[in-house]
Amino acid sequence: MLKIAFCVAMVLGSASVGFAKDTPTEGMKLATTPDHRLRDRWWRNRHDEKLDAKKRLLDSDKEVRLVFVGDSITHGWENGGKQLWEERYAPRGAFNIGFSGDRTEHVLWRLGMGEAGKDNNEIAGLEPELFVVMIGTNNTGHRKGDPGATAKGVEMVVDRLLELAPESKVLLLAVFARGEKPDDELRQINDDVNERIAGLGERDNVEFLDINDVFLDDDGTLPKSVMPDLLHPNEHGYKLWADAIEEPIARLLGEK
Repeated sequence: MLKIAFCVAMVLGSASVGFAKDTPTEGMKLATTPDHRLRDRWWRNRHDEKLDAKKRLLDSDKEVRLVFVGDSITHGWENGGKQLWEERYAPRGAFNIGFSGDRTEHVLWRLGMGEAGKDNNEIAGLEPELFVVMIGTNNTGHRKGDPGATAKGVEMVVDRLLELAPESKVLLLAVFARGEKPDDELRQINDDVNERIAGLGERDNVEFLDINDVFLDDDGTLPKSVMPDLLHPNEHGYKLWADAIEEPIARLLGEK
């Protein structure tokens, strides 16, 4: 059932690119005001599952060293990237809180901001060594959000993670390329967002990493052999992603 819901959500997210642009003021309010999607049953169920999983982890002796935070692309480590997850991240005590279709405001809500507070916080108490964060492309695709607003939402996610786990580190990934060509409107919005959030890597405990080149051809084309819908990686795309972040993950976790 989850796989069906996940696929439907990805299709809806990809199909919504024709929506009108937000004004900068509207976009800023939307991107930075914590919000939920509890009306979507699959989303509510996944949120409940993650809260239960967090509780089990806290009640056990299992160490959580690594938490992935994001949208459907991160969610996909449980689908197209599942084998790689089991090989590379599960042994490191990894926890995935990627939700298909999420925007910055939804991640903020799931991190305990908003009216529900700590009751809806999916990571409170875990204090992993490292967060891997990639969020923002649904701000772009769902409403062509103002890049400055999306960047501010990303900044708030990073700030919130470090507020909850001050000793943790954050590997902040550039929002992945989308659209076939460099002049694609949504690609350009994502590029603008990435230029704005790159500076977050200058903060203590935050490292910014843009791995988009590993997905693109020399002329900037995004091949369907990597992202068939020009947005979500396939199994090969997850392999490229995993290889590109292996060195910084190992280094930030203090592994040899």
